[in-house]
Amino acid sequence: MGLNGKYAVGILLTFMLLGIVMLYVFPVISMIIGAKTITGNTFSISRVAIWVVLLITFLYSLFIEKGPFLLKIEKKYSTAFNIKAVVILYLVCVFGGAVFNGLIQFFIHKEDGSKILQLTSLFKNDYFLIIFTCLTAGAVEELLMRGYIQPRIEKIYNSPLAGILVSAALFGILHSTYGTIGQVVVPFFIGVVFAMFYKKYSNIKILIACHFMIDFVTLMAMNFIDFKHLSVF
Repeated sequence: MGLNGKYAVGILLTFMLLGIVMLYVFPVISMIIGAKTITGNTFSISRVAIWVVLLITFLYSLFIEKGPFLLKIEKKYSTAFNIKAVVILYLVCVFGGAVFNGLIQFFIHKEDGSKILQLTSLFKNDYFLIIFTCLTAGAVEELLMRGYIQPRIEKIYNSPLAGILVSAALFGILHSTYGTIGQVVVPFFIGVVFAMFYKKYSNIKILIACHFMIDFVTLMAMNFIDFKHLSVF
């Protein structure tokens, strides 16, 4: 098998493992520990499972691809640039996401956000769970979707555009387990923005910081404000 073939298998393996974790980790955990509902502990275990996927993908790149996990060499920038990049990316993603969610609400009128509402109740005043969840999403999702998948798609198809769009599409599809159209469209939009930034600036740490910031601010807001008042976001 050639290197592109190994890349394709690695992408498929990563996406399938993430999909399995998103779909089946809670039923498996519940079966093992006998929990009837999702609790803070079971949710924490599910985040650990996502870190395991990152480890498996890293080992695959090391022993099967026999190359670096990150194909793109990290570029270093000044502290001022890093802060400015995080803030700008955050504002683009939040306001762009709000516009898309507003359009979805306008045309569909109402989406079933019961699963999201159920999950947000887990984070009420549980600041460790909030930070751990945001760190997991920021680090693991960016390292896998932008750091691992995007440059390999680009190499397979010899197309930067394919790397951007396919990685963003996979990112959106993985969020479909939350059960709303907005949870697919907005992550796809964010995936495109992040992928374009990564293509141009080759710095995964800025994306991790911004992803963490988006999730952290959102969960902290949901911790103090009624979920229905945040539905547009």
